[in-house]
Amino acid sequence: MSLQSEIEKRRTFGIISHPDAGKTTLTEKLLMFGGAIQMAGAVKARKASRHATSDWMKIEQERGISVASSVMKFNYKIDKRDFEINLLDTPGHQDFSEDTYRVLTAVDSAMMVIDSGKGVEPQTEKLMEVCRMRNTPIVTFINKLDREGLEPLDLLTDIEEKLQIECAPMTWPIGMGKSFKGVYNLYKKELNLFKAGSETADIKRVHIEDLNDPKLDELLGHQADELRESIELLEGAADPFDLEHFLTGSQSPVFFGSAVNNFGVKELLDAFCEFAPHPSPRDAIQRTVNPEEEAFSGFCFKIQANMDPAHRDRIAFFRICSGKFKKGMSVRHHRIGKDVKIPNATIFMAQDRAHVEEAYAGDIIGIHNHGTIKIGDTFTTKEELKFTGIPNFAPEMFRRVRLIDPMKRKQLHKGLIQLSEEGAVQVFKTHLGGDYILGAVGVLQFDVTVARLNAEYKVDADYVGTDFQIARWVTCEDEKKLAEFTRLFDSALAEDADGFLAYLAPSAWKLSYTEEQWPDITFHKTREHI
Repeated sequence: MSLQSEIEKRRTFGIISHPDAGKTTLTEKLLMFGGAIQMAGAVKARKASRHATSDWMKIEQERGISVASSVMKFNYKIDKRDFEINLLDTPGHQDFSEDTYRVLTAVDSAMMVIDSGKGVEPQTEKLMEVCRMRNTPIVTFINKLDREGLEPLDLLTDIEEKLQIECAPMTWPIGMGKSFKGVYNLYKKELNLFKAGSETADIKRVHIEDLNDPKLDELLGHQADELRESIELLEGAADPFDLEHFLTGSQSPVFFGSAVNNFGVKELLDAFCEFAPHPSPRDAIQRTVNPEEEAFSGFCFKIQANMDPAHRDRIAFFRICSGKFKKGMSVRHHRIGKDVKIPNATIFMAQDRAHVEEAYAGDIIGIHNHGTIKIGDTFTTKEELKFTGIPNFAPEMFRRVRLIDPMKRKQLHKGLIQLSEEGAVQVFKTHLGGDYILGAVGVLQFDVTVARLNAEYKVDADYVGTDFQIARWVTCEDEKKLAEFTRLFDSALAEDADGFLAYLAPSAWKLSYTEEQWPDITFHKTREHI
C-alpha cells in the first residue's frame, strides 16, 4: 500500500473534557466498537476487579480518575473502508492540564465531551484555548442523556457562547432521563433505538427518510411529534454542517448520547472517521513538514516512567510526522547529535503493548528510553529539524519536598528528575540550600508525585508549603546584567530539571515590581522544550 493511502487511513485524536463528564467511559466504548476490548470497565466501580482499560496507574484505579495520558491504537471498518485510529486519552482531572496541553500538540483533531446536566465547565474552556491556538478541528459529544439534564438547544447555545464555536447538530436526542429513547441521525435520516444497560455493540436502526412516516409514531408514540417539532426548529435555527468550517476549527459537529449505555457512540465514531482530518503538516523551526514526505521525522511529546513496575522502564511517546518507520531503523537524535537505532518500538492499548514492525505519519509509537530522550526531542532520517509548539508552562502552585529518610537523597533526586522528564511535575532546585521545589498547576500533582516516589522509587517523602507563588524563566542578552541579577536575587532563584534559570516570586506584585526594576531581564511564562 502506498504511503499516501496509509496516511489517509489514519485518524489521530485526543478526548478532552471537564472531570466527570464521562470521557474515560466514552474511551472504553470507542475501544469496544473498534474491537480492541470485549467488555467496557465501569469507571465508578472502584472496588471491582475491573478498572477502565486506559487507567493503569494505581492512584487512578483508587480514585477513579485519569491522571496520566494513555495512548491506544485500534482498527475500525466502515463499509469497505479501513481506518487506523490513534486515540489519546488525556488526563481528566483539572490539576493535570499541562500534560493535556502537550498531548494536544500531537493530535490532528479532538473529541470534546460535555455533560448534558452541566453544560460547558471551566476545564473545557481552558482546553479549548489550547485547541484554538492550533485551529484543531473538534467533534462534540453531549453525554449522559440517560439522566435529566439541560435542554438540547440550551446546551448548543452554551457551547457557542462560552467556547466561541459554531455548533452543527448531527444527531438529535429523543427525550432524556427515563424517557430517553435514542437519537435521530440527521445526516443519515436514521432512527437509532437503544437498550439501556447494553454492553454490546448491537443497535437497532430504523431508516426513516420522511419524519411524517407513521412508523415513527409506532416506535416513539407521543415523542414522535416532539421530535418532528425539534427538527423543524433546528432546520430554521441551527447551522448546517460545513466540512471546511469544521477542518479550520470554527464549527463543531454535535452528537448526543450516553456513553455508559452505548447511546450514540457508533454514530459519533462513524462520522468522526468520515469527517476528521488525516495527519496534517507540522511546523518546524526550519520549515513546514508534510506527512507524505518519504523522509522519516517525528517528535517526543510525552515520557511515562514505570509503566511496567517490574522492569522500571521509561517509554517516550513519539508522534510520527512524516515518512515510514521500520523496526530497527537508524534515526538522528538531533538534541544530542547522535544516530540511534530503534530495535523495539511499541504500540499501546493502555497497559497492553505490542511490538511494531512499521508505522506511518500520524501513528503514536513508544520508544524505550534510558534517560536520553526528553519531551520535544526530534528524530529524523535526513535533515535537522526542530518541531515547535511543545511548551513548558510556568507552574501556579509550589511545595517544598521534605525527605523523611535523609539517606534516600540520591533516590529522591533520580525519582524527581524522571518524574519531571515525563511532565508529571516540574522540579526546581534552589540556588541557596539546594532544596527541591515542586511546581504544578494543581494540588493533585503533589499527591501523585509523593505517591509515585514511594511506590516506584521507594522514597518516603512529603511536601510542605513555601512562600513562592509565581515562577518565571529568566534570560538576558547582557551577561553582566544577568550576573548582577543572579547575585542580588540568589535566594529567589532556582534551576529547573533542564538547568534553566527561574525566578520564584512570593507574589504577583513582587514579580511586577522586579520586572519594572530590571527591564533588561526577560521574564518568560512559557518555555519551549529544548
